[in-house]
Amino acid sequence: MKFIRKQLLEYGMDPTWAHYLSIVLMILFIALICIVANFITKKVIIKIITRIVTKTKYQWDNMLLERKVFRRLSHIVPAIIIHRFSTSFPNFEHLIQMGANTYIIIVGLMVISSILNAINDIYQTYEVSKTRPIKGYIQVVKIVVIIFGVILVFANLMGKSPLILLSGVGALSAVLMLIFKDSLLGLVAGVQLTTNDMVRVGDWIEMPKYGADGDVIDISLVTVKVQNWDKTITSIPSYALISDSFINWRGMQTSGGRRIKRSLFIDKNSISFCTEEMIEKFKQIQLISDYITNREHEIAEYNIQHEINLNNPVNGRALTNIGVFRAYVSNYLQQHSGINQEMTLMVRQLAPTEHGLPLEIYAFSNDVRWAVYETTQADIFDHLFAVAQEFGLRLFQNPSGHDLKTMILEEREENQDGKVRGLENQ
Repeated sequence: MKFIRKQLLEYGMDPTWAHYLSIVLMILFIALICIVANFITKKVIIKIITRIVTKTKYQWDNMLLERKVFRRLSHIVPAIIIHRFSTSFPNFEHLIQMGANTYIIIVGLMVISSILNAINDIYQTYEVSKTRPIKGYIQVVKIVVIIFGVILVFANLMGKSPLILLSGVGALSAVLMLIFKDSLLGLVAGVQLTTNDMVRVGDWIEMPKYGADGDVIDISLVTVKVQNWDKTITSIPSYALISDSFINWRGMQTSGGRRIKRSLFIDKNSISFCTEEMIEKFKQIQLISDYITNREHEIAEYNIQHEINLNNPVNGRALTNIGVFRAYVSNYLQQHSGINQEMTLMVRQLAPTEHGLPLEIYAFSNDVRWAVYETTQADIFDHLFAVAQEFGLRLFQNPSGHDLKTMILEEREENQDGKVRGLENQ
């Protein structure tokens, strides 16, 4: 700037005007250098780095590029230039350097944040990230870095050593704990969730208290995000997964089978002993023909051995339609292609209720996908609903409007028939 002022004075300019004009020209010169330097770094150097990164076989450098680490670093160049030329303004040198240092610290925080994000992205490319996420720890590091960055900024603005401000952090610890309460609780919860392997990204969890029922898509320091089946997003506090109960369906997903547990309610009035006609009819059903034959021989031998009087079916042993139907359902499930035969398979009776006798099917599908599971379950019960009447059984349901209408019509027909017969007798 002295050189510029000297040149202006040589041209015969007034010293006062030469002083102010030299300051303006110096500012314009510095601004021009900053613009040129910024243009070179962003349009030339960044493009060269981008080409080099895209041609390498490594993925970590692509993550750095996507998180704009190099682009944010380029913002430091103008600040360094301004800091370097601050000596040209002796009266404002300290303020200019303080502003430039503050800007460099802020840009440095942004760069560190981008690097930490890139580290998390790189880590997520490994399989271990599904069981041991580090996003919560990354966020803790960010908080610590930001705190130190803020301390450096204030120390720079106050012209004091950062150590003096750091010595006062102990006194502010209670305030900091209050401010970052959720973050601290989330950190402790995140460590417990990770250490105990309670939840992973991709797990299907169910937490009715928070309206969550879907897949975990993100585990952070403070919240766990769940994408529900209706595609809505529910955010659950991390510490809530420690303090409250929730269902994790991961065990079902990894087991290779999804449980089918549903009952058919049999009308108890339709249960009866099998007649000879019914037994002959059941022998024509391929799934239970061998069962009927074997049971028939077994029952005959038992009754002969114990000299049972067969004039009354109550005596001795006999086949019942509900027992035959239960055997049919069991054999049907054992032959079904959608049932996992390596897991528990059972057809059992539960305690009778006012709705009838529950015949429960307890089995596991061999495909845990929701749509396939529901299709398999529906296919099984479609068949059982239709076939139950072939065994002389009725399925229970509460009377509908159609049932009541049918009863009224039948009663009217009976009354009319009675009147007709009465007239005929007269």
